[in-house]
Amino acid sequence: MMAMATAAGTVQLIALSPTRYQVGAGRDVCMRRSWSRRDHGHRWHKDWCTGGAPILSHAKIRVGDREGPKALVRAEYGDEKKGVVITGGTKGLGFSLAREFLAANAKVVICGRNEDQLNAAISSLQTEFGGSAIEGVRCDVSSASDVAALASFAKEKLGTIHFWINNAGEVTSKKLLADVDAAEIVRVSGTNVVGSLLCCREAIRLMRLQEPSSESSYHIFNMGFSRWGASFTKSACTHKSTKVALTQLTRSLSEELQAAGLSSIGVHNLSPGMVLTDLLLKDSTPVARRFFNTLAEEPETVAKDLVPRILGTRGTGQSIECLSPASAFFKVAFGFPQIISGGRFFDKDGNRVMVSGNRYQENGVKSI
Repeated sequence: MMAMATAAGTVQLIALSPTRYQVGAGRDVCMRRSWSRRDHGHRWHKDWCTGGAPILSHAKIRVGDREGPKALVRAEYGDEKKGVVITGGTKGLGFSLAREFLAANAKVVICGRNEDQLNAAISSLQTEFGGSAIEGVRCDVSSASDVAALASFAKEKLGTIHFWINNAGEVTSKKLLADVDAAEIVRVSGTNVVGSLLCCREAIRLMRLQEPSSESSYHIFNMGFSRWGASFTKSACTHKSTKVALTQLTRSLSEELQAAGLSSIGVHNLSPGMVLTDLLLKDSTPVARRFFNTLAEEPETVAKDLVPRILGTRGTGQSIECLSPASAFFKVAFGFPQIISGGRFFDKDGNRVMVSGNRYQENGVKSI
């Protein structure tokens, strides 16, 4: 429960999720996600509504120098440090997710195959957040022994594991399946499907030994395609088929755990949409890159949206999506000039628009 000072006085808010609160004795309100910043950056203002009608206009929450949504997460979860495991956490979206979880007062374990990238990621996060909240270990998620070692490491460092995010993923070259090297197919399938299966297995083995509850207290997230994403994404069939498989894995595993009486463990689908990472930009054409100006986002932007929603997840079988069909339509419609002439990420020839102070890889991915 938290108190909010408004023009109408002080009201008591009971957290239902990071975006839904109960006012007083039972009025359920929805906080729209568009925040505005005033008062020298130390207060955030929001219209509170129920059924679309404002009931508390310009409500204020003092949040120091942190962002409003993160303050709401802290208001709901207090000072308890949640334990989070993120595979593929050394770069891209995985690294940005780790950063946002740390900002939300969590303890995080990341892993990756490349030890140099792992050490660089840990060093960067330790510099920003301190050394005690972030740990990491080398792990190839397609290896059963590596994943078992990751689980043991996470248990030792985190104690209780509240969230396990299967973020590690790969994509093959955008070629006809007949022209893709067999080793590449095996590698991508091993990371995306076998890796997620092995990680789910180890996560469940840990979570079922943790303090049980009547509702889901521990959560596993798989990076599967949403229904519309599977229909419209133009990735190679090797990548698309593995991502659709993960959506089915989430559905089947959720049902399996419920049938087994393991109601304290939830399994969910996480669809981050188009993120400017190696997976999206590999073999991308100049035309596709111009569309990315409107449809894609940097990893840190996506992570800022996802983490509060992950922390607020309840039950099982949920699907968290960053890019809905409606939002994609409006982004394309209103961002058409950027598609034709280039814009915020890529120019009209598909070259990366460089922002001063940032470093970029040759493929246009922003370096950490």
